[in-house]
Amino acid sequence: MPVGYFGLFVAAFGAATLLPLQSEAVLVGLLLNGQYGMWLLLAVATVGNVLGSLVNWWLGRRIERFKDRRWFPVSPARLEQAGQHYRRYGHWSLLLSWLPIVGDPLTLVAGVMREPLARFLLIVTLAKGARYAVLAWATLGWQP
Repeated sequence: MPVGYFGLFVAAFGAATLLPLQSEAVLVGLLLNGQYGMWLLLAVATVGNVLGSLVNWWLGRRIERFKDRRWFPVSPARLEQAGQHYRRYGHWSLLLSWLPIVGDPLTLVAGVMREPLARFLLIVTLAKGARYAVLAWATLGWQP
């Protein structure tokens, strides 16, 4: 049984980075299996996903020094545009960190913008935990 929790953690961690993984499908499968505790699954998925986002934040804190290199994946104009959006909407935009496509780059931009770690972790944990909780509710109707 611990293998399921580990697999969920890996999927959730990877899905929060720029890797194309789906943690929601793994969570739903384990919830429907019935052999795993719902609350522990929610905790494992949330922790894994938040730690993956933390990797993005950390990369964002360090990647800007390479922005003038030819291999850098984002143009200076695009980087500035992302910074303007983040400054405009502020740290509350991290409530959207659970969204596909938008969420992962948002956590990276938060690092570039020097978002304080404690606030980053608080908001991202709230957003990602709520997403998994809604998914569990939609799957099981809160039947632990």
